[in-house]
Amino acid sequence: MTIRALILGCSGYELTPEEVLFFKEVQPWGFILFKRNVSGPEQVRALCDSLRELTGRKDTPILIDQEGGRVQRMGPPHWPVYPQGRVYGNIYAKDADLGLETVRMGARLIAEDLKAVGINVDCLPVLDVPAAGAHDVIGNRAYGIDPKTVSALGMAAATGLLEGGVLPVIKHIPGHGRAGVDSHLSLPVVDASRAELELDFKPFRQLSDMPMAMTAHVIYSAIDAKRPATTSPIVISEIIRGELGFDGLVMSDDLSMQALSGTLCERAEAAFAAGCDVALHCNGLIEEMRSVASAAPLLTSDAARRAATALKRNAHPLPEVDIRELRLRFDEHMAMFA
Repeated sequence: MTIRALILGCSGYELTPEEVLFFKEVQPWGFILFKRNVSGPEQVRALCDSLRELTGRKDTPILIDQEGGRVQRMGPPHWPVYPQGRVYGNIYAKDADLGLETVRMGARLIAEDLKAVGINVDCLPVLDVPAAGAHDVIGNRAYGIDPKTVSALGMAAATGLLEGGVLPVIKHIPGHGRAGVDSHLSLPVVDASRAELELDFKPFRQLSDMPMAMTAHVIYSAIDAKRPATTSPIVISEIIRGELGFDGLVMSDDLSMQALSGTLCERAEAAFAAGCDVALHCNGLIEEMRSVASAAPLLTSDAARRAATALKRNAHPLPEVDIRELRLRFDEHMAMFA
């Protein structure tokens, strides 16, 4: 089966005729949904079904950013509001066991919401460790300000998702926490020493057995002074694959973000040349997607192996759980620390 190394967005609540033709032709590995694609459970389920019908693959990855807090694409009135990462960190600081149990329950409940509508990948957990004075694009999305807290809670969140049949994506590898600007708008340059960067790398090393990771559009001048991680062969080969030992699927962060330079085609070419397995493009603009697709290879070799291995993590029976009881316990935990 011909599959292209792409994850693409779409424009609205249902596919346009132009999108149907384009996706059939291109055959992206996966798709990603945003608030513009979400109105209610039946609509999201129908959209996911439509996307999988186009690919002919029942396990086609459909992603979403459902962290909680300010990054939550599915919310009221159909879905609960979940807390941002730092809320779990505050609980963990007071009672470590309770913090770990709470974040695991929260992730398991998110997985239940996602699976019910056909979404099988969540871009969670955030493993970035915010540094003093950094831009707040990460901020309270992070579980804490030290690698130990971030690693422990990130692992618990990933476990909760996997228990619910949803694949986690660790982000933003190898660390976005020191960025002084928002990479959606401009290119962050981190001038920390190699030794200082070890603090940023620790959570990603601890979770190096996770199935998928999303890169950081960040320059680490101590490693590669010219290219952000997404387009740096040095960062991907020597740091992500080498020192961090990550052999899961590496996807770029969104290629339409302004941290990257050049045309969309050039950005995609650079990401693949650097060692990204899959390119991510999110905004649903079809002309941009055509440009990215023109530079995207077929999913083959190591990238195909990693993609298949990732999907196998969901090919197992799920543990039995009483979701109603789990929600009650989760709400009790949150009320204790309100």
